[in-house]
Amino acid sequence: MFTIPNIRRFLAFRLLFGVRFYYPVFAILFLDFGLTVGQFAVLNAVWAATIVCCEVPSGALADVVGRRTLVVTAGALMVVEIALLCFVPLGHPDWVFVAFLLNRILSGLAEALASGADEALAYDSLKAQGRAADWPKVLATLMRWNSLAFVAALALGAFVYDAAALQRLLGALGWHVALDPQTTMRFPLYLTLATAIGAWWAARGMTEPDARPIHSERLLTTVGDAWVRTLNAGRWILATPFAWIVMASGMLLDHLARLFVTLNSTYFRLIGLPEASFGLIGAGIALLGVGIARLAPALTRHSPSLNFALLAILCLVGLAGAALVLPFGLGLLPVALIHAVLLLTGYLVSHYLNAVTDSAQRATILSFKGLAFNLGYGALGVLYATLLVLLRDGTSMSEETVFQISLPWLLGYGMVIFLLFPGFVAIRTPAGARKQPEPG
Repeated sequence: MFTIPNIRRFLAFRLLFGVRFYYPVFAILFLDFGLTVGQFAVLNAVWAATIVCCEVPSGALADVVGRRTLVVTAGALMVVEIALLCFVPLGHPDWVFVAFLLNRILSGLAEALASGADEALAYDSLKAQGRAADWPKVLATLMRWNSLAFVAALALGAFVYDAAALQRLLGALGWHVALDPQTTMRFPLYLTLATAIGAWWAARGMTEPDARPIHSERLLTTVGDAWVRTLNAGRWILATPFAWIVMASGMLLDHLARLFVTLNSTYFRLIGLPEASFGLIGAGIALLGVGIARLAPALTRHSPSLNFALLAILCLVGLAGAALVLPFGLGLLPVALIHAVLLLTGYLVSHYLNAVTDSAQRATILSFKGLAFNLGYGALGVLYATLLVLLRDGTSMSEETVFQISLPWLLGYGMVIFLLFPGFVAIRTPAGARKQPEPG
């Protein structure tokens, strides 16, 4: 299967597009550029909103202008969005914010354009050779390579971000240079820019296995049809209590856990961990996912309501532990719990929705789930940014102090939504209608 050029380029594109060296220092990167925690939350809400707005139209565009065109465009957008952060001058807060705003918009657009288009190209290339049965092997290979690359990128990205640690290593190698934190904080971005160029180059080498003529006059019709299918899927979700309850409960768990996860590096700095360790911690958490993957199938033997209650409790315990700001190793336990909640939520929601959805509308229903999750994450990002502004209220508190004060509020928010949601479901839907239906 690796003799097929599109398969090799698909693996290269996915690897280079997804593994980013700045992930272990994601939140503090924004802060060290001069932005606030509130601005960070707003910018990520913009990122989520961009994906929400572009997800469905990008599918229609893929049918009209070709999937390769979308993948190549996604690679080019990644180059531009990373280059903006690599070269934006410091000392001009307005310029920095605009650069990060454009970065979040372009990043969301690139994610939406690449979503599914690269996979469709690779799968159809196998199918054209009569080897569609090899697709699981391709995915397994991608999973292994991604895991290894992610561990390496997390460790290296955090290390080169830490000026003191990098300077000690260079000194031990005989290179005595003075490094400034404002210089090294761009090093993970430079590394990611190199992978972005590689992703764009890999995309350029892909080909359409069944090249079709492009008819631009079909664009409005195709986009219109896509929106009709989406509306029909939305009606089915609302008319199927089990589906919308699973989707809503998953969104509640996901948006809260994901917000905390995006703030991980700020939390690590708060509990006194050195920046060079962030990548190793992230790599350890990534490896934790291997154990969680083995645990996840066992949860499917229990009822969805029991699993929701279990994950809600784990999420609240994790947020409570984070609010205590436990030092060093103890402070990592809440992080592990919340990451586990995030991974298990994605697994269970996908399992339940696939079990009740007809294959004819499976992709649309799952894209609806993605829209709901990103809407929830974006809305919470705006609420959280507003909270930070209110907590600061003209004081001269540091960003870390404001962040620490906000943690109990996240816990309180989680307690409210997890207590109110079961009552809302009980009022909104008769008990019999909540049972898992057979797929249509």
